[in-house]
Amino acid sequence: MKFGLRASPTSPGAALERMNGADIFRRCARAIREADGLLVTAGAGMGVDSGLPDFRGMQGFWRAYPALGRARIAFESVASPAAFESNPRLAWGFYAHRLALYRRTVPHEGFALLAAIGASRARGAFVFTSNVDGQFQKAGFAPERVCEIHGSIHHLQCMESCSGDIWPAAEFAPEIDEENCLLRSELPACPRCRGLARPNILMFGDRGWIDARTRAQHEALEEWLGDVKRLVIIEVGAGTAIPSVRHFGEASRGTLLRINPAEPEVPVGKGIGVRMRGLEGIRAIAQALAEEKAK
Repeated sequence: MKFGLRASPTSPGAALERMNGADIFRRCARAIREADGLLVTAGAGMGVDSGLPDFRGMQGFWRAYPALGRARIAFESVASPAAFESNPRLAWGFYAHRLALYRRTVPHEGFALLAAIGASRARGAFVFTSNVDGQFQKAGFAPERVCEIHGSIHHLQCMESCSGDIWPAAEFAPEIDEENCLLRSELPACPRCRGLARPNILMFGDRGWIDARTRAQHEALEEWLGDVKRLVIIEVGAGTAIPSVRHFGEASRGTLLRINPAEPEVPVGKGIGVRMRGLEGIRAIAQALAEEKAK
C-alpha cells in the first residue's frame, strides 16, 4: 500500500452549498451529534495556523527556503531520494530544518478542539493525514490513533534499505547552515550498515520508502472504521494538488465536513463545504456544538 504523490483536478460533480453561515454550522453540529466516531483528515493547511509553511507554489517554497530559490531548486527536486544521492548535505539541510521547525512548533487550538469533539463520540477519533510533522501526536492525540500516509519526519530509515528497520529520530540533533540550506553536523547513519540514513517519508520519485509503519497504522485505522456505525469526517486543509486525503474522505462512508479556504467543494450529497481556514472553521463548528448542547 503506497499513497502516491500526484495531482488531480477538482472532483466531478463537486458542489458548495449556498446557505448562511449559521445554517452551515448547525448542520455540521448535527452531523457530529449523530455520529459515534470522528475521522479527522488533514493536509498541509492544517498546520498553517500554527505558523507552518505549506509550500503553496514555487514562489512560496522559495520564500521559505531562499537558498534553494537562489539555486532555482524546486521542492520536487530536493524532496527526493535523488537529492540524498547527489547532495546529501543539501537534502538533509532541507529536511533537518523542517525537523527543527516541527519540533519547536506549538500546535494551534484547533487540534485540541478536534480532540475534544472526538472524545465526545462513543468510538472516539482517528486521524488520517498526509502531514509528516507529528503535530497531532504533539497535540495529545494517541499515536495509535494516527495514520501518517506519507510517513513521519520524526523517524528514519536506511537510504539503501539494508533492512526494513525504522527508528526514531529523537537522538538526531542537527546543526544547520540556514543561509545555504546545508547540514553542518554529522550526517545521520544507519545503525546496521553505517550508510546514510534518510527520513522515513514518501518522497517524489521514491522507490525506497519503507512503508511498514504506515501500513500498520492503516490497518489499525481500517479496524477502527469497522467498529464505527455512524461516521463523520472533518477534513482540514487538504488540497487537490496532492489529493490522497481528499480522496480518502470522499470514499469513506459517512458525512464529510470539508474546511478549506480555496477548495471547499464536496461531491453532491456527500457533505458540507466550509470556505474558511482550518482554525477558523474548527472554531465555528465547535461553537455550534456548544450552542446546541446549551439548548
